[in-house]
Amino acid sequence: MLIFDQLKKDDLQLRLVALAVLGGLGVLLGGLWWVQVVSARDYQANLETQSFRTVRIPAVRGKILDRNGLALAENRPTYNVSLYLDELHNSFDATYSNKAVRARAELAKKQSELIKRLDRRLNKKERKQFVLTLKDKMLLRQMARYEVASNVVTQISQRLGLPLSLVATNFERHYQTRLALPFPVVTDLTPEQIARFEEQSTSPIGVDLEVQSTRWYPYGTTAAQLLGHLRRDDDSKEGEEAFFSFRMPDYRGDIGIEYRCDKDLRGTAGAKSVLVNNAGYRQTENIWSPADPGRNVVLAIDLRLQQTAERALQAVFGPTTRGAAIVMDVHSGDILAMASSPSYDPNWYVHGVTHEEWQRIIDLHAEMNRATWQNYMPGSIFKTVVGMAALEAGLNPEEVIHVEANPAKPTRGHLRVGNHTFKDEAEPGDFNFRRALKRSSNSYFITVGLRIGPERIIRFAEHLHFGERAGLLTLQDAKGSFPSLQRLSADWNNVTTGNMCIGQDPVWVTPLQIAVLTSAIANGGTVLWPRLVDRIEAADPTLAVPPKIFPRDQVRDHLGISARTVKIMHDAMLGDTEDADGTGTKARVPGIRICAKTGTAQVQDVNNKKTGQTTWFASFAPYEQPRYTVVVMVEDGVYGGTTCGPVAKEIYKAILEQERPTPDKPQTLAKSQ
Repeated sequence: MLIFDQLKKDDLQLRLVALAVLGGLGVLLGGLWWVQVVSARDYQANLETQSFRTVRIPAVRGKILDRNGLALAENRPTYNVSLYLDELHNSFDATYSNKAVRARAELAKKQSELIKRLDRRLNKKERKQFVLTLKDKMLLRQMARYEVASNVVTQISQRLGLPLSLVATNFERHYQTRLALPFPVVTDLTPEQIARFEEQSTSPIGVDLEVQSTRWYPYGTTAAQLLGHLRRDDDSKEGEEAFFSFRMPDYRGDIGIEYRCDKDLRGTAGAKSVLVNNAGYRQTENIWSPADPGRNVVLAIDLRLQQTAERALQAVFGPTTRGAAIVMDVHSGDILAMASSPSYDPNWYVHGVTHEEWQRIIDLHAEMNRATWQNYMPGSIFKTVVGMAALEAGLNPEEVIHVEANPAKPTRGHLRVGNHTFKDEAEPGDFNFRRALKRSSNSYFITVGLRIGPERIIRFAEHLHFGERAGLLTLQDAKGSFPSLQRLSADWNNVTTGNMCIGQDPVWVTPLQIAVLTSAIANGGTVLWPRLVDRIEAADPTLAVPPKIFPRDQVRDHLGISARTVKIMHDAMLGDTEDADGTGTKARVPGIRICAKTGTAQVQDVNNKKTGQTTWFASFAPYEQPRYTVVVMVEDGVYGGTTCGPVAKEIYKAILEQERPTPDKPQTLAKSQ
């Protein structure tokens, strides 16, 4: 009441203020009425013509590094030229209008001609054929879109100097299903093409140069089977949002480290929202959640040793050599190199494998990691197991065993077991343990094996875990095959024992298992778990995220051999490379004393007819303080020492080169990290 009493007074200023306030309230109420009542339908229609599309944004994949931080698999920027169709919709509409006008004019002309020919007016049914149907209009719009986009692609082609063309079906599919996303015209431009595209001040309407992260294996075929490759997969991984309108191209590991460490390497995808109008064209976009990059996987592999092993393998029979080479730290179990041949380029899978590339992979079984996935008979390499079992059973290494000459081939020995004859590549004569090992006498080790019995050999070999997986993170991890004690009471006889003693069927192993065996001999009897991955760490070192460490020196078992047995084995294996009559002399390297055992296993068909042979060279060095195991296997070689010895020689030369002390490299390779 006080306010109205004041207004009744003759106060002009107060009345003006009151009128201004009342006028402002009136304007506000009028605006509210306009928005809520008059314009309600307009706003409702506008909301109905706009909607959001969610887009999955893949994360940058983590790197795979060697033990020294060199990238074996990383990412590189790929530059693509893309069409943004939302910027072309006016051109689409204008071109459609022109086509529709011409189409109607053509129909009108045909209608006039028909009227003139019939000399009467057309009925409703006859006139209907000269009217554009909904299907005709849709086809004209499709033709208009393709014409506009094709003209733009032609301009891009002229600018880049590339013969580009627009595939109508691909373009229309993108328009119907992924209109809110850019349409790629040309991908993976070279630096010259990028410069040519950017040198002109303006770009065609709706065209832009965009960058995306692409997986890249900078060393091509190097460690391909170990690293694995990728396969296109846009699905959400565990813990990510599952429902998206669109998904940008993404990949997952298909085999090897890329597969087994995919969860860490892949990171976490991000998401963005795209506002589109009623025609489906993009209006605006906003990032909801940024993608978190994947973590880096650091391997125990040394890139230089890996490349040396691969080159040395392929020097045997060329790029199609079928074989494997492994370098292992005898004390930690670290795999310093794991080569498999033939190889392939995992970059092929990123951009799409051509028919020729795929046919080569299939024909050569190039995806197979022969170091871990293929089973082979070890041949004379297994004599080291028989020898250690016999020495532990009390064999006198100086005891002489006489080997008879083969009547069919007097320069070679032989041994009769029942009705079966075991042929020898070694000469006949007297053999003690050292001479038998370095000359690889079948007759000697079969005699020794029959003396101690198969049960003792099998029990000893069980500590090496033949017939079990090695636990590698590569997916390709074969078990091999080894007889059990239960089999001795089934289909076993002395001939089977003889075959086992010289590494033929029933013994099947992988080169990695032979590397574990050789390392156990070198380090005095400790059977290690092979270690391929050192750690998984954040891509950004500034993040306070603790790495996942894969421990070294993981002991799996013990051979339980005496120092006497270790000394005898080392000396005998040293004789294989240093004695003039040793079978491994081709691996000899000045500056490092190498202990070795060669092997050649015959491959036979079901009719016991020889179809090939597997050659081996298992070694460790230096003799004085063993640190490295080098195992080489080549299919269809001549002999272990002849075919595989030179491969091991190149690897040891590389080890010596890397072990030379320099101011920035005070430690040996095996002790690095």
